[in-house]
Amino acid sequence: MSITYTWTVSAMDAHPQHEGKSDVVYTVHWRLEGTDGTYTGSVYGTAGVTYTSGDPFTEYGNLTLEQVTGWVKESLGAEQVSSYETAIAGQIAKQVSPDTVTKATPW
Repeated sequence: MSITYTWTVSAMDAHPQHEGKSDVVYTVHWRLEGTDGTYTGSVYGTAGVTYTSGDPFTEYGNLTLEQVTGWVKESLGAEQVSSYETAIAGQIAKQVSPDTVTKATPW
C-alpha cells in the first residue's frame, strides 16, 4: 500500500516582540494526514520552536508551509515523524480490513 502524507498548519503562537524581532513563532499547531487514495488517517499536535538572536529570521508574513513544517519535523525528530507515519498507516490498514464492525440488530 502506497500512502501519501501531507502536512498542514492550522495556527501558530507567536511572541509579539522577542529578541528584537516581531511576531516570533514559538508553537506550531500541525496535522499530518495520510491517504492511500481511498482511505485516510491523521495525527495532530503542537511543536515548540525556538528563535535565538542571531539565527536566520523570516518575517511572519513571509513564512511558508515548507519552512514551518521543516521546523515541526526538526522539533519532533525523524524517529517521532516516522512513528506518526506508522500510526497513520495502521489507521488506514484498519479501514481496509477492519477487525471489528458495528452490525444492525437482526430483528
